[in-house]
Amino acid sequence: MSGTLKHTSAIFPVQPDELEPMVEFGTFARDLGVRRLWLGQSLRLETHLALAAFAARVPGVPLGTSVALTILRHPYQAAVEARSISALSGAPYVAGFGPGATSFQKQFLGEPYAKPLRAMTEYVSVVRRLLDSAQVIHEGEYFTSTSAMLHVPAPAVEVGLGVLRSGMARTVGEIADVAITWLTPHWYIKDQLIPAIAEGARNADRATTPRVASVVHAALARPGRNLRRLAFAAAGPHLGSPHYTDMLKRGGLSVDPRDPIRGAEELIREQVFATGTAEDVAKVVRAHREAGVDEVVINVCGLYFAEGPKAAARDLREILEAVGADD
Repeated sequence: MSGTLKHTSAIFPVQPDELEPMVEFGTFARDLGVRRLWLGQSLRLETHLALAAFAARVPGVPLGTSVALTILRHPYQAAVEARSISALSGAPYVAGFGPGATSFQKQFLGEPYAKPLRAMTEYVSVVRRLLDSAQVIHEGEYFTSTSAMLHVPAPAVEVGLGVLRSGMARTVGEIADVAITWLTPHWYIKDQLIPAIAEGARNADRATTPRVASVVHAALARPGRNLRRLAFAAAGPHLGSPHYTDMLKRGGLSVDPRDPIRGAEELIREQVFATGTAEDVAKVVRAHREAGVDEVVINVCGLYFAEGPKAAARDLREILEAVGADD
């Protein structure tokens, strides 16, 4: 199956605390033919260091972050890290960023971004311009960057932003290359996010519209398996978060941050947490593609947390095999 998937990727399901499990999972996913291996923000082994170490062990695999938090690094450092991983892996890279929850922003900055869209516009535009040229002169409301960036040959880097609502989607349309969604219904992407991305691109008079990469949580229904437990293991913190539950409500789901267990049940009912047979999950992947998503990223983190890496790998294999005919 190697090299057969053009639109389907996988994400390493947990924050790594050692390299070997990531190497084993990433090699397994590569051999299944995924388009890219993604990694979220890790506060255990640092995300970019883990990706660089992985690239040294398993070269040639396209990588991406979904998403690295902007509060942890200056945009100049972010550009250097993105180019470094692209050069070290020898493959195209997606540098995905996001501001993080307001509570997390407050822990690191003293107070949340007063204008998060403005902060992300500055951040991503500086990273993108640094990757495109040797020097950027930027003195903004949130970030300053006036140093030259030394040239290093490397494969292409796309710059992305995590997107939950229309405001950030328009921002992606104006300045980024990729919109990255997480736990987001395909109909919401189609009806609200993609039109906002296109609007932003038109407003900025861009020749092309940014593409969409969507992280889809999944686990197969098997005898004796507690799907609610898996959905909660995968998405419990998000279901207790006001900004994620607001997005899900806008998508028509009945969720409340005060009741994440019920929220997990709602994710299953609406197939936002994709489950059933491998063919059922493949239908959800197909629905994302038909909604306009360019890259669907399968996330088996609920299984990884609850049943371990072997169970997660087993489901990932069956899902990707079912997806393969349509990819």
